[in-house]
Amino acid sequence: MNNCSDLSLIVSQYDPRQVFVVIDSALELCPDYKNQNYSDISELVNITSGFPTLCLQAKEMNKTLKTVEQIWNFLFDNHATRKALLINIGGGIICDLGGFAAATYKRGIDYVNIPTTLLSMSDAAWGGKTGFNYRGMKNVIGIIRQPKATLIFPSWLDTLSEQEKLSGYAEIIKCGLLKDSTTFHTILRALEDRDYENGIAVAVEVKQSVVREDPNEQSLRKVLNLGHSVGHAIEELGIRNASGAKYTQGVIPHGYAVLYGLVAMAYLSHILLGLDRRIVTTLSHIMVEYYGRMPFQCKDYKEIINLMYCDKKNEHEGEIRMVLLRHIGEPVTDQIVHEEELMESLEYLFSL
Repeated sequence: MNNCSDLSLIVSQYDPRQVFVVIDSALELCPDYKNQNYSDISELVNITSGFPTLCLQAKEMNKTLKTVEQIWNFLFDNHATRKALLINIGGGIICDLGGFAAATYKRGIDYVNIPTTLLSMSDAAWGGKTGFNYRGMKNVIGIIRQPKATLIFPSWLDTLSEQEKLSGYAEIIKCGLLKDSTTFHTILRALEDRDYENGIAVAVEVKQSVVREDPNEQSLRKVLNLGHSVGHAIEELGIRNASGAKYTQGVIPHGYAVLYGLVAMAYLSHILLGLDRRIVTTLSHIMVEYYGRMPFQCKDYKEIINLMYCDKKNEHEGEIRMVLLRHIGEPVTDQIVHEEELMESLEYLFSL
């Protein structure tokens, strides 16, 4: 966890005329953003308020090249040089878009991520993956470039809805599955107690250890896609069908889709690799208890599978590759999964 002196130290290394801010417009409108009860957030506002600032609507439908162009134009119009610093304040969408714009503007400028959601604190703001959606597919255009720093201010958690917290916690559950059984069950107990903050450290530790060994996702880093093959397809289908009326943002939150993907992954891991059936049961219970049932119908199976064929993790046309689990802490990458097996896992998922 960080404090504002960390940001002040970073900013002091740059010409103040070359420091720029991209922020989620919802934060500017949020009463808590400038609430004196949150001293670290208030101090953050004071540090960044004097710099040119671009407010963006952080919605999935805006995660496009057009929005990236807005950031490029903002930097260009404010005479940003290659020695500039871009500070991204927001959730995963802001970190992804701002990071990509920074990584490509004048062949790369420094950027800092200040994540404001549990999802971005535990996943999106770390590891240097940046990018945007293209032709209806998530994050298929992007680049890996590490941020100058990622700064975590726990007070942001108090500004989040329960739905936003649960969305972020799905990535923490994923990291527990990747690490070991003790960590996994500790994370589940924390979920029961709504102790979201302690899970961030676990997720960051897992992700950073993987990224250090494989920063460009040539091998080991693929494990971080656990649950995302089915999850991304479900998320994209939700965007296309606007099947998110019960969700705060109007679409299926990323973390909810990942949790659904983890259940399908666990079922496939059980039938293909012998994963303990109790893990499938545990994840299924978490889904029903906290995240709710799938907001789709059986007729959507085929479209989910078709979207999975477009997943960027596939290496050859006409095949679907996934990350599965042999045991907790023992992921298997590049597992080819056939349509009939996927269909069986979706039938299980939809039956819950």
